[in-house]
Amino acid sequence: MEYDDVCVLVPTLNESETIGPVVESFAAEGFDDILVIDGGSTDGTQSIAEEKGARVVQQRGSKGKGQALQEGFERTDAPVVLMLDGDQTYRAEDAAAMLEPIFEGRADHVIGDRFADMEEGAMTRLNEFGNGVINRAFSIIHGRDYQDILSGYRALTRESISRISLTEDYFGVETEMAVECVKHNVRTEVVPIRYLARPDDSETNLRPFRDGADIILTLYKMAKTNNPLFYFGSVGTVSLVVGLVLGTYVAVEWITANTSHEVIAFLGGLAIIFGVQLLMFGVLSDMIVTVNREQTRQLEDLTERLTADDARARARVDGSESANAAESANGADGATGDRPQESPAGQEASAPERRG
Repeated sequence: MEYDDVCVLVPTLNESETIGPVVESFAAEGFDDILVIDGGSTDGTQSIAEEKGARVVQQRGSKGKGQALQEGFERTDAPVVLMLDGDQTYRAEDAAAMLEPIFEGRADHVIGDRFADMEEGAMTRLNEFGNGVINRAFSIIHGRDYQDILSGYRALTRESISRISLTEDYFGVETEMAVECVKHNVRTEVVPIRYLARPDDSETNLRPFRDGADIILTLYKMAKTNNPLFYFGSVGTVSLVVGLVLGTYVAVEWITANTSHEVIAFLGGLAIIFGVQLLMFGVLSDMIVTVNREQTRQLEDLTERLTADDARARARVDGSESANAAESANGADGATGDRPQESPAGQEASAPERRG
C-alpha cells in the first residue's frame, strides 16, 4: 500500500484556527485524499479547509463527532482510513508510524497512544484522571489493554470498518470503536505518538463531565453483548449485597430487640432473589456469547480455507488451460513442420507423367 490508498478523515466543528495547518501538514506528508466532515461550523472552517486542498462535506443529521465519523466512512472507499481531530493536537509526522502496522499486514486497527509522549499542558489533570479510570475499566470489562481507548488518532482498514457497527453520535464513538474491535476480534495494535497541546486561540468542544458520563455509559452498555457476565452480574451483585444487608438488619433487630420489620424483610428478600436471578442470567448469557464467538471463529477459519482452496483450484485450472493451449500450439507447429513439401522442380517433373 501507499499513501494514495489512504483517506485522511477529519471531523470538525468551529476549528478555523487549526484546520488550515492540519490540512497543510498532511498534504506535505504526501496525502492527497483529505476529507473534512464539518458539523456546521460558523467560523469559516469549511472555506479554510477547501482553500488548503481538502474535500469538505457538510455533516447531515446530528452534529456529534460519532455521526461525523460514520458519515465519513460512508463517503470514502479508500482501502485505509486515517482519522484524527482537527484541533492540531495530532502530528502528521506520526502518520507513518500509525500506518506501518497496516501496511505490513500486522493489524487492521491502529490506536495512537497519547500517553507515550504527551506535551506539557496537552491534557488537564481532570481529563488525565478520567482517561486513566476509563482505560482501566475497559481493560477489566472487555479483557484488553489498549492503553488509550479515547485517542482520536486511529487507522482502520476497509475490512475492519465493514466488520464493526457504530451507533454512538458523540464522544463515545472511540469507546464504541474499541469495544467493537474486541467483540469482532479485529487485529489491533497500539503505537506511541506525540500528543500536542491545543493552540491557545482554539477552543475545545469537549465537556469533561457530560462527555465523560456519556463515555462511561457507552462502556457499560456495550458490555451487554461483549461481557454479559459483568453487565448483569454487577447489578445482580449490588442487589444481592443490598438484600443481604437488609436481611441482616432485620435478623439482628428481631434477635436483640424482638422487633420485626416486615416491609424491610420483604424488600430484602426481593433484592436477594433479583440479584441471584441476574447473576444466573449473566452466567448463561456469558456461556451463549462464548459459544457464539467460537462458532464465529470457526466459520471465519472455514471461509478463509475455502477461499484459499478456491484460489488454488482456479490457479490450477488456469495453469492447465495455459498448458493445453501451449501443447495445441506446439502440435500445430509440429504438424506443419513434418508435412513433406514438394519442390517446384518435382512438381514440374511429375506433370508430364500425369499427362502421359
